[in-house]
Amino acid sequence: MVIDTHVHVFPDNIAKKAGAKLQAVAQIPCHTDLTEADTRIKLKEWGIDLGVVLPIATKPSQQRSINNWAKTVQHGGLISFGSIHPDAEDALSELDTIKEYGLYGVKLHPDYQCFFPDDEKYFPLYEKMAALGLPVAFHTGYDPVSPDVIYAPPERIRALARAIPALKVIGAHLGGHMQYDEVEKYIVGENIYIDISMAPLTCRQEQFERIIKNHGVDKVLFASDCPWTTPGMELQMLRKASLSPEETELILAGNAIKLLNYNV
Repeated sequence: MVIDTHVHVFPDNIAKKAGAKLQAVAQIPCHTDLTEADTRIKLKEWGIDLGVVLPIATKPSQQRSINNWAKTVQHGGLISFGSIHPDAEDALSELDTIKEYGLYGVKLHPDYQCFFPDDEKYFPLYEKMAALGLPVAFHTGYDPVSPDVIYAPPERIRALARAIPALKVIGAHLGGHMQYDEVEKYIVGENIYIDISMAPLTCRQEQFERIIKNHGVDKVLFASDCPWTTPGMELQMLRKASLSPEETELILAGNAIKLLNYNV
């Protein structure tokens, strides 16, 4: 089984507009049209059994509509996280809605939401996520939407994870996109899950392998950041690594099943 824990999908009525805007920012091609239907087809073609959708509430007003939509996509090879905007007045109560809807965690993107994840004013949100058993996935490291400020570098993610050890933290992009030396300094060995999305584009194979081995394969999740890469790129990189079949299987699905409490 292969679970892609980092997939982006949009409601049909905004998918085309969102795709054009994001491609303009990222300057990389989009491999789906960002709709549910096309994403399901492509994931199946790429050999992915389950995709985990990670929506982002870029404005406080978007929380409920995003979570209402996320609840509807959980079929046909997709499950979903919910999202809150950390500065929304009702962010704390929206976490109850995410849990009630049966969503699998919370996605936050500090660069799009303009916040530093280790700011203590957000700790009540994280404490409630931990109490509800909701993992939280962060974009970490560089993002082209905020080229001058890195809101979630590895050091800040470590600070958060240490401050609230009961919280299940997922650092996308190996824990720090394009900051892999900092990942080795601050993330490796910590109580933090990392996903391998985008690694083929920006991380050397030997450093990739060193990070996942030293961090512990039981805290590594397969992911692609679809549609910005296709899962085949990450699969190829993972299978080049000198891992046992059992270790590879943990990364491909076993760790995600356990972390998300997913009923196969």
